Amino acid sequence: LFCTYLLGIMVAQGLFLISIIVAVIITFLLIEKKPLHTFAENLSEDDIRSALQFLAVAFILYPIVPEEPLFGIVNLKSAILIVVLVSAISFVSYVAMKKLGPTGGIPYSGFFGGFISSEATVAALSTMSKGKAMLKDELHMGSMLSVVSMLISNTIIALIVDTSTRTALLMAPPFIVMGIVILTFVMLKKRRTPAHEYHETIELDSPFALGPAFRFGAVFTVLLVLANAANEVAGPLGAYATALGGIVSSSAVTASMAALAVEGNISYQTAAETAVLAGLVSTLSKPFYIKITGSEEFFRVSWKSFAITVVAGSAALLLWSYYMSSSIF
Repeated sequence: LFCTYLLGIMVAQGLFLISIIVAVIITFLLIEKKPLHTFAENLSEDDIRSALQFLAVAFILYPIVPEEPLFGIVNLKSAILIVVLVSAISFVSYVAMKKLGPTGGIPYSGFFGGFISSEATVAALSTMSKGKAMLKDELHMGSMLSVVSMLISNTIIALIVDTSTRTALLMAPPFIVMGIVILTFVMLKKRRTPAHEYHETIELDSPFALGPAFRFGAVFTVLLVLANAANEVAGPLGAYATALGGIVSSSAVTASMAALAVEGNISYQTAAETAVLAGLVSTLSKPFYIKITGSEEFFRVSWKSFAITVVAGSAALLLWSYYMSSSIF
């Protein structure tokens, strides 16, 4: 009723367009009241509080940051939007994982967890393997599926940053090959794995919070500056070196490379190749996470599949790069 009263005042003041927009939004929220309650039930008070704090800080900062690029490279307004959109993608997966819970099973948790952080997901699954050796095959499938979601997430990030789609299209062939190899492993593993009655899932921090968002923003900004400097000093080879950042966050590498390509600081081909290399580095790091945090048996059954995926992706990248170099995109 109070909102209706305020709408009446706005109409009396001649704010017709704003009144219509607000009325439509209120109507939509009332219609979607039940689905929104269901959505909120899957989140804790801390999740909701963290999300509100994150959005408040992001949209308070956005209007006051300068338009001019920092160091002539980093556009802070664009960086804030990128962080918000990337966090939103991760948050949707976080809610889906919370909604499925134990009923979705470890493979599904691994898949959705990969959108949030494939590194954290594999580390969580590896830790679980120490006390639950009978679940090693499910844990293996979850770890592999987290890489698939990482590949999808990185492609979406490239599309967000580079709306021309050039970076994402150039990334696609090696990523598709890697995805096919991983899904083949998962399907073969699933056929050979007996059904277990288990109720296990993984716990990850919400990505729609200040801590994870600032970490991603910091890594993104540092990689952006380093990649630009390395490219000026050593050309494409310098930019390729930043792919090692995939050990920490392949999504941040992808975002920084796409941003540099859009600004014209590096070529789209160099940006895409570096993003794919970051994905390969991230995938190659997974057996090391498992070796450090997981059981020996889990490492023994999983390392070959990651190695084969990296070999297949590397071969696809080399062939695709050769084809692109000998043709005009």
